[in-house]
Amino acid sequence: MRVRELAEWLGATFEGDGEKEVTGVAALETAGALDVAFVGNRKAAAQAESSAAGCLLVPSEWPSPSYRTVIRVPEPRTAFARAMSRFYPTAELKPGIHPTAVIGKDVEMGALVYVGPHAVVGDTTRIGVASSIGAGCYVGKRVALGEGCMLHPNVTVYDNVDIGRGTIVHSGAVIGADGFGYVMDRERWHKFPQVGRVEIGDFVEIGANSCVDRAALGVTSIGEGTKLDNMVHVGHNCRIGRHVVVAAQTGFSGQVVVEDYAVIGGQVGIGDKARVEARAVLGSGCGVLTSKIVRSGETVWGTPARPLKQHLEQLANLARLPELRREVVELKRRLAELERRA
Repeated sequence: MRVRELAEWLGATFEGDGEKEVTGVAALETAGALDVAFVGNRKAAAQAESSAAGCLLVPSEWPSPSYRTVIRVPEPRTAFARAMSRFYPTAELKPGIHPTAVIGKDVEMGALVYVGPHAVVGDTTRIGVASSIGAGCYVGKRVALGEGCMLHPNVTVYDNVDIGRGTIVHSGAVIGADGFGYVMDRERWHKFPQVGRVEIGDFVEIGANSCVDRAALGVTSIGEGTKLDNMVHVGHNCRIGRHVVVAAQTGFSGQVVVEDYAVIGGQVGIGDKARVEARAVLGSGCGVLTSKIVRSGETVWGTPARPLKQHLEQLANLARLPELRREVVELKRRLAELERRA
């Protein structure tokens, strides 16, 4: 592909050699003469001078040298992601049902659907146009799978789950398993029936080995455009809003509410009935206590989670403890000396 063609496809302008051929994408430090790289921050701008990349995606205002070939875009990282999809398109599966797949009764299947080897689709399930169900998947009864969805191999979807269009679920994920609900009777735990549902919106992505539990009663829901990393657990009756991003190994206890555009780091633990308001940020490894409210736009860190400024002050105070201990020991020594003289 020529630089001129890539710029046109991105809807952007270029400077330099528009006829230069580029064949792939790479990081600034490893890019060669046939690669496209991007300048996304100040550190990258400093590295750009020494980069051997044949073409750079740069911010509109970036003062590029006259000898470099660049494409000017409003958001270089976003444009780079689009360029990657052009150079490395997703392999398309040929529509059809593998002979080893098991399809239940009264299944509604749209055009261009792919069902892979040893997959199972339960009774009265609806599969949208151009959706893909990978090898070894289990899709239960009365499931609704929107158009253009992709279930990677070995995904399990229990009964009574709705999944919106364009949603991607990665291998090993389990959607609709029972929530963790028990009641104590006569010194023994008894299972509280989990008879609710799961609803997943459009264009959601759920990472490998993640679990979204069905509600005890009612619905566990994940809103449009939300992205869950690998090994994320969403407990029963949680309501995750739109365009939320959640990093790996995070766990949501039952009835947690996360509002739109929140950002949640890795290994975060969130207690029962906690609420994370819109556009709040939870730093990696923090713990949100039961029924705690993280206010809109607030950044919190630590366990228990507290505003970032307070967390940093606490870390600074902890770092001073050895010095304070030495000072206390010295003061005690002086006091003892004064008492001895008295």
